[in-house]
Amino acid sequence: MKKLSVIVMILFAANFSFGQNSTANSLEYKTAIGIKLWSGGGATLKTFISEKNALEFIGYFDRFGTRITGLYEIHGNLNTDGNLRWYLGPGAHVGLYRGVTAVGVDGVIGVDYKFTNMPLNLALDWQPSIEFGSGSRNGFQGSWGGFAIRYTL
Repeated sequence: MKKLSVIVMILFAANFSFGQNSTANSLEYKTAIGIKLWSGGGATLKTFISEKNALEFIGYFDRFGTRITGLYEIHGNLNTDGNLRWYLGPGAHVGLYRGVTAVGVDGVIGVDYKFTNMPLNLALDWQPSIEFGSGSRNGFQGSWGGFAIRYTL
């Protein structure tokens, strides 16, 4: 928790020190980097490859191990301003959990909000997946997803 607090403080400090960021006063952003909170935590990088399509890469870390996820997201507007969007799409992951390696296919559905007067993006999503591994890491996994706090570039 202490590490998470330090990361959040760094993101907010970066927000104020880089106030001239080109996305600070914009409703859109090209790339965003930050943290994703879930029962563990992780790092997230999201980059748009077109106006409505983005790639998101997430590295989750918790007491059970590490999971690296890549997602292809299709975005659409939820309000007329364009700063609140829905997204959904497919993806894949590799998990390394206490000596067990698993791979899987993912889906994602969520909402994404970009603040108008600062380079900050928030997102909330659910990432159901089907995992191919051994033991309890085999089959449907419905507990992935999270709340992302990202600095927009």
